[in-house]
Amino acid sequence: MLKAKYFARTLEVSLEKIGRHFPALMITGPRQVGKTTFLRHQSKASRTYVTLDDPASLALANEDPALFFQTYRPPILIDEIQYAPGLLPYIKMAVDEHREEGAFWLTGSQQFHLMKGVPESLAGRMAVVQLLGLSRRELLGQPGESRPFIPDSDTIAARLRTGGSLPLRELFQQIWRGSFPTLAVNPDADWNLFYSSYVQTYLQRDVRDLARVGDEVAFLRFMRAAAARTGQLLNLADLAKDTGINPHSAKSWLSILVASGIVYLLEPWFNNVTKRMVKTPKLYFLDTGLCAYLTKWSDPGTLESGAMSGAILETWILAELLKGYWHTGKSAPFYFYRDKDQKEIDLLIIQDGTVYPLEFKKTASPRKDDTRHFQVLEKMGMPIGPGGLICLADRALPLGPKIFSIPVAAL
Repeated sequence: MLKAKYFARTLEVSLEKIGRHFPALMITGPRQVGKTTFLRHQSKASRTYVTLDDPASLALANEDPALFFQTYRPPILIDEIQYAPGLLPYIKMAVDEHREEGAFWLTGSQQFHLMKGVPESLAGRMAVVQLLGLSRRELLGQPGESRPFIPDSDTIAARLRTGGSLPLRELFQQIWRGSFPTLAVNPDADWNLFYSSYVQTYLQRDVRDLARVGDEVAFLRFMRAAAARTGQLLNLADLAKDTGINPHSAKSWLSILVASGIVYLLEPWFNNVTKRMVKTPKLYFLDTGLCAYLTKWSDPGTLESGAMSGAILETWILAELLKGYWHTGKSAPFYFYRDKDQKEIDLLIIQDGTVYPLEFKKTASPRKDDTRHFQVLEKMGMPIGPGGLICLADRALPLGPKIFSIPVAAL
């Protein structure tokens, strides 16, 4: 049997730095994005590996945590820690007693009520890093090029030198296929079978067993309704109505999708001065392949020409930008702008007190008018850095002072 190809991850560079500062590391993220594969690939021969998917190990962890750690000594990698949250106080005690660098590596596919104790009990002792599917640069074998994105001219030019080309057909093939490593490792893997199995496992293991949602069929309808609204302002009442559930359940179920890394909520930027701004977040799916599966687009061509084409391109762009931050162990300082006059800016990156505005659009002919709303930022009272329009153009061109068209190949 051929050994599966390993894709180097951007997080490898940050892992050594994290290990020097924290005795414990937890990698969270959706199922099957490669958390365990990544950490096992980085593990030395002396690190013990134990998965809580194994019934015997899980029973020991839940029934006798002290014996568990006598059986499995650090340095240790514990997979799917959410199934045995009772281990966390013992990890805290071990960390406080020995303070050994990198003694505990953990993975978790979700952060429901079972995971609430992680930030409190291990604050200052554990680094928590989010991992998503493979970024475009990781797929290209350029993990070091996947860095936090700021739209200045030098950064755009440097990224275009290494990013190659990304024609429309190839782009939507990547969007439709999604970023899960299983599909990337094996181009012949059955897309429909993978996602149908993924959803079934998610509903059974995470939604039913961990989140205690009794109606899996209704939850699947909720997922489909949410997927159809990717890139849109969140409307919980509308989601509840389409799913046939009450608004309270819709809010609870949305929190499950967020906690398990399926959905990301982009918060609006507002302050006391700009009271006319909309305070509702925008909803984005974090994997466009899963989003396409749930909304029943059967191939890349129909997705590209269909009604969701622009929204799912916007979703893919945002996910790629998120990976640039999260996969380097950083928080993403992301917001969007929308006011009562319907003036909207797709993304604000706010870093070191400076605002960097970005628009996303499915066009190969960018115009200055596409970034006309950038001028509303002047009333925010903050320094405004370079901005741009991420689009399908094949080269970067100026659209105004410090504003550029940015080809998707720069991501």
